[in-house]
Amino acid sequence: MSEALSTPLGHIQLRLAQFGVGTDVGLALGVVGLLSVLILPLPPVVLDLGLALSVTMAVLVLMVAMFLAKPLDFTSFPTLLLLTTLLRLSLNVATTRLILSHGNEGPTAAGHVVAAFGGFLMGGDVLIGLILFAILLVVNFMVITKGSSRIAEVAARFSLDAMPGKQMAIDADMSSGMIDEATARRRRKELEGESGFYGAMDGAAKFVRGDAIAGLIITSINIVGGLAIGLGRHGMPFAEAASTYTTLTVGDGLVSQIPALLVSTAAGIVVTKGGMEGTADAALIRQLGGNPKPMAMAAGAALVLALMPGLPTLPFLALAGLAGGGAWLRHKTPLDTAAPPPPPPPAPSEPPVSEALRIDMIRLELGYALLVLAGGDTPRLTEQIKQIRRALASEMGFVIPPVRIQDNMQLGSDAYCVRIKEIEAGRGELRPGHLLVMDPKGGLPNLAGEATQEPAFNLPALWVDPALREEAVLRGCTVVDPASVLATHLTELIKQNMPELLSFAETQKLLDDLPREQQKLVSELIPQHISVGGVQRVLQMLLAERNSIRDLSTILEGIQEACTGQIRAMTAIVAHVRVRLARQISDAHIGPAGYIPLITLSPDWETAFAEALVGPPDDRQLAMAPSQLSEFMQRLKSAFDAAALAGEAPVLLTGSQIRFHVRAIVERVRPLTSVLAQTEISPRVRIRTVGSL
Repeated sequence: MSEALSTPLGHIQLRLAQFGVGTDVGLALGVVGLLSVLILPLPPVVLDLGLALSVTMAVLVLMVAMFLAKPLDFTSFPTLLLLTTLLRLSLNVATTRLILSHGNEGPTAAGHVVAAFGGFLMGGDVLIGLILFAILLVVNFMVITKGSSRIAEVAARFSLDAMPGKQMAIDADMSSGMIDEATARRRRKELEGESGFYGAMDGAAKFVRGDAIAGLIITSINIVGGLAIGLGRHGMPFAEAASTYTTLTVGDGLVSQIPALLVSTAAGIVVTKGGMEGTADAALIRQLGGNPKPMAMAAGAALVLALMPGLPTLPFLALAGLAGGGAWLRHKTPLDTAAPPPPPPPAPSEPPVSEALRIDMIRLELGYALLVLAGGDTPRLTEQIKQIRRALASEMGFVIPPVRIQDNMQLGSDAYCVRIKEIEAGRGELRPGHLLVMDPKGGLPNLAGEATQEPAFNLPALWVDPALREEAVLRGCTVVDPASVLATHLTELIKQNMPELLSFAETQKLLDDLPREQQKLVSELIPQHISVGGVQRVLQMLLAERNSIRDLSTILEGIQEACTGQIRAMTAIVAHVRVRLARQISDAHIGPAGYIPLITLSPDWETAFAEALVGPPDDRQLAMAPSQLSEFMQRLKSAFDAAALAGEAPVLLTGSQIRFHVRAIVERVRPLTSVLAQTEISPRVRIRTVGSL
């Protein structure tokens, strides 16, 4: 083949192929050719070819519309509607030119197609031809085109109004793990295509209306102008001029209005298809002939009309027989059994060995008695997991992986287990059909039930019968159903292990999803100053202390400031970022009274921790005596217990140099206690010291 293309003839064939049918150059030349017809005169032979093409294209468009499975399969229809309208108008102008210039030469002056339509369809009577032309014009303009344009307008409006809700539904399905990103992208593309298609159809319907009006004007011009030219220039008798020019004009009008009527009908079929499934013929047969009762009643009505005096018996009797026979056949073979059986499902193929290497980021294993929480008619647990993922994404700044739910026969019937990266993170037991009741003041509620511990926070609680709900509420107790208990426990376990859930790929996705104006910061920061893995580590350290990473731009700015300031230690970079997030961190710790309750670290302990730091500046380690650490933890527990008795939930305030190391100790004793540096308290936030350590 390469040898053939190396010859001059091969180069010529390659060049000609660029102008063939189906190429962009070919389409451009076709449109230019249509526009040139408006200016250049056409011989009758070429005009006959163009009129035949117009009629054939109209029939083709109508047949394609009839066999469409869904409207979006014909997205090129608005463009095709414009091109066919332009073709008809160009041919109208060319025909007008021939009629006015050569109409005195006889009925074939404008080609044989116009002469055939003018002679055959009119039956030699000009008045009949005018009436037929007027009827076709009214049917096309007032009935089909007007209805189609109205349906397209309403469909476009409803499609645009429903787009935000549909997009939110797609995002919710992707967040819940029901669909993957590729499926969500495809559904968004289909949604955009649907709204764009109906909007284009709303505008394209105006083409057909304009074509009908232009046809009426051109017909009037041809009749009046032809009479004037025939009488004034060629000296024809009035009767001969009227017959000749009117015959040619009406023939031209009919040969243009019939394709316009076919294309308008195709447009009406496309826009009225809406939510119809399958082709139009199959849908009509299925919906009109699917039930034998309507066909039987139609057969009875036709039979009554056949027996009425004065009405023709044979047509109504034949229709009654056809409808009755169809009703009987449908009664014997209902639609469900008459339909072909579905194809057998494909044989399951053995999954590749690599699938065994994949791990579930989050997996919830349920005992068989708890499967009702995730299935049945009201799968409350799955809905709550969707809400958890959505809430955590809004609160913490990234979308956690989907939660896989599966049964585990090795667990107890009422037990469940939560695994993070295949490793058990927590477990508990539930009592389906019961309610968990807790006393906010502590201790067990004074109700009849089974004593237990709330799994998320290890609070004393009772499993009680649902009939005791009202009594428990009246006593001021907190009442929770089993699904909510599990959901709360799952939320806490996810928050505890959130740094492990932020993978490298998720970090890259967060960076890629930043607004375009922030991409300049990313390009300057990565990889000149820090790698994506370094950004991932900073974000993981923030998440470890339950700090939201939603304000990613501020975090990146803090990383850039730290890196350009020659700070290389990861703890120091995180400390600098936390200072930039001071407003966010302070706001997260404001209590119900409107201030941050603080327990301060005394100067002696500040000095003790500072002196216990050893090693190079970039890798400082805490080397404190075990007895001193034990004393610190005892005093810490006493101070926070006293604050809790006073109704406060304080944070521990330290110096910025030792905050990271103090936090590492406090985390082992009180994981939920926050440790803040003095530089991380926003100056506009109210603070109150409730204790000292």
